[in-house]
Amino acid sequence: MAFSDCFFQAIKVKPSYPLPVIASLTGTITRLGLTDCVIEVSGVGYLVNITAKASLSLKLESQVRFNIAHIIREDSQSLYGFENEAELAAFNLLCSVSGVGPKSALSVIGSLGVDGVAQAVANADDSMFRSVSGIGPKTAKLIVVTLTGKIVGVAGESSSPQVSNVVTALVGLGYQERPTRKVVEEINASGSMSESDLLRSALAQLSTARKVSADE
Repeated sequence: MAFSDCFFQAIKVKPSYPLPVIASLTGTITRLGLTDCVIEVSGVGYLVNITAKASLSLKLESQVRFNIAHIIREDSQSLYGFENEAELAAFNLLCSVSGVGPKSALSVIGSLGVDGVAQAVANADDSMFRSVSGIGPKTAKLIVVTLTGKIVGVAGESSSPQVSNVVTALVGLGYQERPTRKVVEEINASGSMSESDLLRSALAQLSTARKVSADE
C-alpha cells in the first residue's frame, strides 16, 4: 500500500483519486506457498492467493500469467489469481452469493473446478458444495439457488468457443442458460457464422420468443 493511502487511512479521509484495479499479472514466481505465491513484476512482488491445485503445478522462478480478482475493502486489499477466464468468472459469481467470501470462493474453485461448480448448480446438488471446507448447508443451498441459470459450461457439453461466448453474453443479458444454449447451437448448426452474427441472430430469436410468451 502506498504511503499516501496509509496516510489517508490514518486520518480517516478517503483519497479523492480512484484506486488502481489489477486485472492480470505476468511475472516470475519468487515465493510459493500452499495457497499463495509472490509474483515479481518489474521489481515489485505481488502476493497472490491461489488454489492448492494451482500451487502444485507451479515452480519457483517460473514465468506465469494470472487473471486477477482484485478485492478492495476499506481496511485491506487482496489479489486472487486464476489460470483462465472461466475460473475467474466462476470465482466472481461465487463471491456474489450472500455469505460466500473470497477465501471460500477460492476453496470451492480449488475443490470442484469450474465444471464441478457448473454441474452441481445444474443438478441442484448442494452436497458438492457442502463437501468444501467452510461451506455449510445453508450457504450450499444458497449457492445453488443464486447461481441457477448463471453458470455456463456444464461438464460434458462440447460447444465451440464461439457458442460458449455468445451464450455467456446472452446469459449476462438475463436469458436462461439451457434454452439459450439450445437456440444458439441450432442457429450455429453450419458452424459458418461469425460470433457477432451469431449473437445478433440469437438475440433476435430469443427476443421474439420472449415477446410472444409475454403476450400470451
